[in-house]
Amino acid sequence: MNEDDFKKKLKPEEYKVLREKGTEAPFTGEYINAKDKGLYKCKTCGNTLFSSDTKFDSGTGWPSFDQVINGAIRYKTDEAYGMNRTEVLCAKCGSHLGHVFDDGPEETTGKRYCINSVCLDLEKN
Repeated sequence: MNEDDFKKKLKPEEYKVLREKGTEAPFTGEYINAKDKGLYKCKTCGNTLFSSDTKFDSGTGWPSFDQVINGAIRYKTDEAYGMNRTEVLCAKCGSHLGHVFDDGPEETTGKRYCINSVCLDLEKN
């Protein structure tokens, strides 16, 4: 897909976040409070990213997961806005999903994948 294809497929807010590395406002996303069981997939390409079994309430305002499906994402250093963060990208299409932090549940992975709802589709079980 080229950028024109992405623009046709995605709504303006989705395009801003997924392709231009934007962020949705906290506590506004469709999946922030979702409890449904299933698989979270990339809105752009359908790549399976997270299982609902790994979702937890981080209180940060965005859906949070402590594990990713093996091989589903890639990481990139993000030094925008004077911060040093790790960006999370879809491994299949390269779309921006959010960031990963080391302040997740200690009893599992210690990771918090902080993901924008507009980047996800939930395929319910």
